[in-house]
Amino acid sequence: MHTGLRITAFAAALAAAFGTAYGVGSMAEPVVAESTPAPHDEHRRPSPEADAGHGTTPAGGLQISDKGYTLDLATPRVTAGQRAELRFTVRDASGGAVTSYRREHDKELHLIVASRDLATYRHLHPTRAADGTWSTPFDLPSAGGYRVFADFTPAVKGVENLILGADLAASGRYEPAGLPAPDSAVTTDGYRVELAGFLRPGKAGELKLKVSRDGEPVNDLQPYLGAYGHLVALRSGDLAYLHVHPNGEPGDGATRPGPEISFTATAPSAGTYRLFLDFRHQGEVHTAAFTVRVGSTPDAGDRDPAPDATTGHPDGHGH
Repeated sequence: MHTGLRITAFAAALAAAFGTAYGVGSMAEPVVAESTPAPHDEHRRPSPEADAGHGTTPAGGLQISDKGYTLDLATPRVTAGQRAELRFTVRDASGGAVTSYRREHDKELHLIVASRDLATYRHLHPTRAADGTWSTPFDLPSAGGYRVFADFTPAVKGVENLILGADLAASGRYEPAGLPAPDSAVTTDGYRVELAGFLRPGKAGELKLKVSRDGEPVNDLQPYLGAYGHLVALRSGDLAYLHVHPNGEPGDGATRPGPEISFTATAPSAGTYRLFLDFRHQGEVHTAAFTVRVGSTPDAGDRDPAPDATTGHPDGHGH
């Protein structure tokens, strides 16, 4: 498989503004977690329309507005490698700033920033001013296109969880990165994390991640965002954001603090996905990332991610 560079109209506009070139490289061969699609499907970008098909679950983060709420990103451009402040506001149907949220997983709002090639991932914790403006310092190591996701629930009766997304660009010389090859185990910051379970299109499945260090299981994970781990799944291509729910919580009398962390997830469609697990141990948060291939047949035989692929982990974790 070769790596190509596709210049889009958006990229050209950014190149004119920043004097750089943007592109999207073709992805590395993905892991097979279900049936393998036809070769031409490897470069086919999933569309929101595909999520509306029979037996699928709608993906989040593909729209900047939904159900009367809009993500108003005040920082659409930054310079790669330089510290900046990311500012945004969530607005309601009248255009006013939302200032009341329900706390979910210890936060009023979860903010994720990911590069289009899924090489960089940031889970940020912004603060909200009284006028509804959210802000947080951050930096992006590489030039290119990024997607900003706001995951929240307004404190309004009858309104459910929303995931809104907006594009962000980092100026500089852009070199496309191939998607890391799949694996059922990765190493990050000296921790080994093993992935087992199933991610299937249109059908809920359990994902289990086991954490160890120096060959010994980690049995004393610390709570992070109301659980012993926080998992984000993004679909390669359009960066659709999946709802992933932890199974159990600290203090419920049944959930142990490791070494295994369990989640339930449903893939909205077939495709290649990148899973990012955040976990806390000895006061530090670490991130492990996996590439997973989901087949096109929801009822195909379940198989764990292939164990013989190479590992890869994200560029870093932001706090």
